[in-house]
Amino acid sequence: MAPVDPHSYTDGAHPVVSHAALAFYLDFAASTIHASALLTLSAPHSGDLLLDTRALAIHSASTAADPPEPIPFSLAAAPDPVLGSALTLTLPPDTTSFRLTFSTSPAASALQWLAPPQTASGHPFVFSQCQSIHARSIFPCHDTPAARITFSLLLNVPSQLSAVAAARHVARRDPLPSDHHGACDDELWCAPGRIVEEFQMEQSVPPYLFAFAAGGIGFRDLGPRTRVYAEGGDKVLDEAAREFAGVEEMVKVGESLFGPYEWERFDLLVLPPSFPYGGMENPRMVFLTPTVIKGDAAGAQVVAHELAHSWTGNLITNKTNEDFWLNEGFTTYAERRIVEVVQGEERAALNMGIGWRGLNRMMERFKDNMEFTKLKPKMAGIDPDDVYSEVPYEKGFQFLWRIERQIGRPAFDEFLKKYIATFKFKSIDTETFLEFLKSNMPGIENQIDLNLWIEGTGIPPDAMEPDSATYKKICALAAEFKSGKLPSEDEVADWSGQEWELYLENLPTDVEASQVTALDERYKLSESRDYEVKVAFLQLAIPTGCKCYFDEVEKCLKQVGRMKYLRPLYSSLAKCSSEEKMLAQRIFSEAQEFYHPIARSVAEAILSKHS
Repeated sequence: MAPVDPHSYTDGAHPVVSHAALAFYLDFAASTIHASALLTLSAPHSGDLLLDTRALAIHSASTAADPPEPIPFSLAAAPDPVLGSALTLTLPPDTTSFRLTFSTSPAASALQWLAPPQTASGHPFVFSQCQSIHARSIFPCHDTPAARITFSLLLNVPSQLSAVAAARHVARRDPLPSDHHGACDDELWCAPGRIVEEFQMEQSVPPYLFAFAAGGIGFRDLGPRTRVYAEGGDKVLDEAAREFAGVEEMVKVGESLFGPYEWERFDLLVLPPSFPYGGMENPRMVFLTPTVIKGDAAGAQVVAHELAHSWTGNLITNKTNEDFWLNEGFTTYAERRIVEVVQGEERAALNMGIGWRGLNRMMERFKDNMEFTKLKPKMAGIDPDDVYSEVPYEKGFQFLWRIERQIGRPAFDEFLKKYIATFKFKSIDTETFLEFLKSNMPGIENQIDLNLWIEGTGIPPDAMEPDSATYKKICALAAEFKSGKLPSEDEVADWSGQEWELYLENLPTDVEASQVTALDERYKLSESRDYEVKVAFLQLAIPTGCKCYFDEVEKCLKQVGRMKYLRPLYSSLAKCSSEEKMLAQRIFSEAQEFYHPIARSVAEAILSKHS
């Protein structure tokens, strides 16, 4: 066997699945998908072929011939805790395509099923989140970013619901008996009150970008190629449309910086509050947490990040999770370039300053395992979700910014465009990038220690803190807090959430409870609508023993499932006294059903580590 990815059973000596024709019957009552998949290989193959699965029930495997012939298959009895179970198929000679029928588990790690009482619309809802290695819990696949696929998708849902996917919408139509190919029986597929939403993805994507959602979804048009969708009715849609009104302008800025937008549409889906990330860059249909709707257009920065992925991440993809910085470091750089044009240099510098604080905080988090402060860490046997951090984002950004400073922005811009044009619709590793860099920038390895940046732990000495007047002023005000000086109302009069976030992130951690309460009495930070500000404040307050904020912490952990907030709040509680530990355990026991499975497992790991 020739492994291509430490997080996949994919054998590099064999062809990979290049197209999947999927038919899904969504059974909301059972939180299950009954499905069929016609999988086409990149080349004919005979003998054993391994696919990734997790908690799937495989019902049948057969050739694509008419009539079909059964294909012998076996599923590993004992699943690997990280990889799941290998599905081994024994293919007849020169097989190019084959069909599987299967069902997902109610506990599928990629899916969250919400009952009507858990939604704003009063309808059931389901959504997928496949990054990093969760597509295998929805359908058998080569679940590695090294194996890009095209796909067609039929979603059979109750007719009162709508469905969206990260693909071109073809039709909403009545179900046909010829649709399902054994996903379920004809009677179930064609039952009264069911509808089929049909999608097609002609551009190749890594499996982690496979995405769909179904529920009481409405929409508002924002521009000629942008639309915002949401579950939650007119109020959420109107707020989202105001927050993201400038999206079309950002797309145009992205094109001017990085080349043509290759995905036709850039639509947004605002998900229920249990969505575990700020955003997910699914092509054509970005998924967003409702916490990015802040009422001041600041949420557009999250959209800028997901938009930037349209070039760096979706168009050019990291080959494995060990190369994750190629996705996120490039995208963080690209996001800040977009923000600089749309919102100004000072706003981009604040964004960089928050990132700089986050990178330094990660050095503390990983002080006992500095491997995960490398740009290219060794990940065999490690669940990517367990070590997800700001390192690939912010250290990756710093590396690219260091190259820009060395060669100048005009030369770096030309390099970026050439890089994107050369590798679009491909998955590459760090070594390929470095070879491309050195061939296009002769002598760069003599000017920058490339090996230290990629293989070294910690923050390299030639990384740089941002330099801007606003950033320096906020940091200076934060330094005065230690001596008891609060910022005056005049000094914060024009602050948005981002300025407050930067201020709070730079406060010393060993503050007194009286200082924390005085700050909150003046500026009501614990009640902020901006969760970045609220969580940064609560994270500061918890270690001081300010029990008056426990109710706000509990409310926050029960209302929002975004891991960026769960991780610091549960960690802060778990590191305190037994009273705070017990509070964390109680909150988790009451809130866990609200969390997406990925977020639930992360919170469980935090509480287990500090129990």
